[in-house]
Amino acid sequence: MYLDFYGLREEPFGVTPDPRFLYLSSEHREALASIYYGIEAGRGFMALIAVPGMGKTTLLFHLLERFRSSARTAFLFQTQCNSREFMRFLLTELGCGSGNGQDPVAMHDEFNRLLLQEARTGRRCILIVDEAQNLDPAVLETIRLLSDFETPRAKLLQIVLAGQPELADKLARPSLAQLRQRISLIGRLSALPVQEIQKYMEHRMKVAGVSTGQIFAEDACAAIADLSLGIPRNINNLCFNALSLGFALREKTITARLVREVAADFDLSKLVTQVPPPREYAAEAAAEASFRQSNDWPDLQLGRKPSSNGRGRPELVTPAAKTDDALTLLEAKAYMQRIIELLRDRPQAADQADEHVASI
Repeated sequence: MYLDFYGLREEPFGVTPDPRFLYLSSEHREALASIYYGIEAGRGFMALIAVPGMGKTTLLFHLLERFRSSARTAFLFQTQCNSREFMRFLLTELGCGSGNGQDPVAMHDEFNRLLLQEARTGRRCILIVDEAQNLDPAVLETIRLLSDFETPRAKLLQIVLAGQPELADKLARPSLAQLRQRISLIGRLSALPVQEIQKYMEHRMKVAGVSTGQIFAEDACAAIADLSLGIPRNINNLCFNALSLGFALREKTITARLVREVAADFDLSKLVTQVPPPREYAAEAAAEASFRQSNDWPDLQLGRKPSSNGRGRPELVTPAAKTDDALTLLEAKAYMQRIIELLRDRPQAADQADEHVASI
């Protein structure tokens, strides 16, 4: 759309994880190096954890490019599945057939044969699971068992689990302690610092064929840094829409005014349906407040009723109630709420609550 207008060879802020556009910030470089080293050293299990939009998938595609000629690789992202479906996805990705009609034992045997075949030729097998935070604990346990394929001297499979912080929450569960112990390296990605955001934009523009300074003004870069929170996906969205708007207005230079205008289009607060509270909810709240504040209505308190042994036991006491009419539905609900609050504060009164509830 705007490529010719700005002299670009290709889209610089696309939505696909093209490894050519990967910008290696200090944290991205460190995470890539640690996972690469882990695979080279045969550590077996590694993890990459970051919030959405930080470029995890792009970094992983870049990693696979490095091992394309020396390893057999599988990249899985279908993580809302059971263990059997996961094994079918894995065998299909490795080119071993779909696994249809095979039971789990047969699929594991076929997978083991493939690992041994690759090991004899001196090639690694690498499994990368993206969006791993969606995996059920049972599937994570299946993946842990895959790491048991090994020889006395080496792991036959290198596994990288990549996902959002919810993945860390799952790995921290006591029930997954065995899996957590096997993860020898954990890479992390955080938001780009302000001083690197313009470098990120410059890198992507150069890959696409143009220098950022020729299109984005200094104040535009500052506005993008402010509005994007340093998240690469946000930067891409802002830049794409700013370029689109600039093209529509025939403006060769993108200014902060254009950036803030497109940023306003991302404000969902103007689009969210605002439903006022139903009138009956407001009436219920008012009735409950009136009920709680009035001394004319039944109230609950703890009294002591003497027993045969001379020691009193707690008793719920209901002072005289209205004499003119029964409680309305709203008043009854407020009355039940008082019982709940009383039982929460005084558990010993629980044996008397049923009597009061039955009498309502």
